[in-house]
Amino acid sequence: MPRLTGRIIGRLTSRTPLRFSTQTLLLQLAVVALVVLLTSAVHGWLTYDRLGREAENQALTLARTVASDPQVRAEVQQISAQPGTPPAAELLAGPLMAAAEGARTRTGALFVVITDETGLRLAHPDADRLGERVSTDPSEALAGKEVTTRNTGTLGPSAGAKVPVFAPGSDTVVGEVSVGYSTETIGQSLARDIIPIALTAAGALLVGVLASFLLRRRLQRLTLGLEPEEISTLVHDQVAVLQGVDDGVIGVAAGGRISVFNSAAQRLLGQPDLTGAPWADAPVPAQLLALTRADAAEGDAVELVAGGRVLVASARKALHGREDLGWVVMLRDRTELQQLTRQLDAVGTMSTALRAQRHEFANQLHTIAGFMSIGQHQQARDYLARLAATGPLNFPVDQAQLLQDPYLQAFLGAKGVEADERGVSLRLGPETLVRGHVTEPQEVTTVLGNLIDNAVNAAVAGSATDRWVEVEVLDEPGEGGGAGTLHVVVGDSGDGLGPAVAAVGSEAVFAEGFTTAERPARAGGGQGLGLALSRQLARRRGGDVRVLDPGSPGGPGAVFVATLPGTTAGTTGAPDAQPATEPAAEPIERDSDV
Repeated sequence: MPRLTGRIIGRLTSRTPLRFSTQTLLLQLAVVALVVLLTSAVHGWLTYDRLGREAENQALTLARTVASDPQVRAEVQQISAQPGTPPAAELLAGPLMAAAEGARTRTGALFVVITDETGLRLAHPDADRLGERVSTDPSEALAGKEVTTRNTGTLGPSAGAKVPVFAPGSDTVVGEVSVGYSTETIGQSLARDIIPIALTAAGALLVGVLASFLLRRRLQRLTLGLEPEEISTLVHDQVAVLQGVDDGVIGVAAGGRISVFNSAAQRLLGQPDLTGAPWADAPVPAQLLALTRADAAEGDAVELVAGGRVLVASARKALHGREDLGWVVMLRDRTELQQLTRQLDAVGTMSTALRAQRHEFANQLHTIAGFMSIGQHQQARDYLARLAATGPLNFPVDQAQLLQDPYLQAFLGAKGVEADERGVSLRLGPETLVRGHVTEPQEVTTVLGNLIDNAVNAAVAGSATDRWVEVEVLDEPGEGGGAGTLHVVVGDSGDGLGPAVAAVGSEAVFAEGFTTAERPARAGGGQGLGLALSRQLARRRGGDVRVLDPGSPGGPGAVFVATLPGTTAGTTGAPDAQPATEPAAEPIERDSDV
């Protein structure tokens, strides 16, 4: 026997986790015991409440009987009509005391109390209490209402009733009758009724224990002795391999831990193997965590930026029959598609510029041909000199002559056409100076295009009547003749980032999925990724994109500054020029009327 006891104690104190079947058995036993206890408690409470209501009804009936007694009504009226209250000795020997005590003795009530119209006792089981005010509030009964009560008075806890006493032949309240039955008597009745309840509960508990043991044995036979955690791991791994062959796959078990984190997911997210880590604390973008929330729509795809890559993520429930295995999160790389899209945008921009250039060249050639045909050779030379100084294109961009780089000139010119179609004037700031040429047009297009598009949208949505977007571009020569840095400042006439962004800080605009559009971003549509992607591209090159000025309602709007190192070449600093190392420190100059 001591050896057996030692084994049981050792099992209970061991740190080895219990088998799932044992845990299930204990849980079932706990549930059965809890249900039986709750059922018994509820039944006991209902019985106690029923007995209390019966006592209240019995008290109400007795109180009505006493209050309707003609002798009681006449005596109470007579005493209430007198100034003051008779002495206790007189009340003790009076007819009211005899009527009250007779009714209490016959019915076994705890008390029968009669009061006058002010609540002073005229009859009470305790003679020392006569002439005193009742301990419970008699106002409702003295107002002509019948009430039932459960409270504690001078004689202890009781369930009772209060009934008004009316003057003979009238509706005038001259006093009230209070009757109560002790709740201790109710408890004694409940104790007699609780015995069959306890026997029934014990029988139900015994049946529940037997059923739990039988269910445990059947579970062990069905699982061939394997624990459900082992089966879950096998099925989860199989589902993850079948559904994620070439893409990033993250398997999240039903318990909230990462069970699969393949090499593709590690590469796309720039993270080590996170298998076994809690999914809620994993260092992954918040959009991925949101996909596996209980209220998330299964199958919806979202775009996010991670490690300089544009990813499309989706999540699906992993099920085996009716068993919930958790979630499988799929990651697909859309970086190359985004690059092709940006290249296509650049081609479209250049095509627009070339079409405008073709028309402009045709007009200029006709002008030169006209000068030559009428012999105005000097005017033809002057015209050609002006073209060489200002550039061959005539885009709707104010101060376009400040920009000499052909790629930037064509790109901003096409953006100016798009902005002009929306009623926005695109202009270059007076500090614009680009002496070299752009060597990374794809990344410059991405950053500059996103900033200008956002500024144009803000100007269109703004409340200012004069809608404009101002861009300043300045290149900084690299050390030793190396690649230079391109600085870009973009401002607009909109209403700024708004009070909501000001409350949380301007850094919120660079979060993936952030948008100031009135309608929410369409899932998978890419809205809200422009600023986040632009900042990641700039920081990957050692630069940055940040908010210089959040703007204000009514304009001018927000000002963004971007620094793109290693994106220009052929930049040589003039001896008398001091290139600014931080051009974003100076705000864009505004028109005086804005």
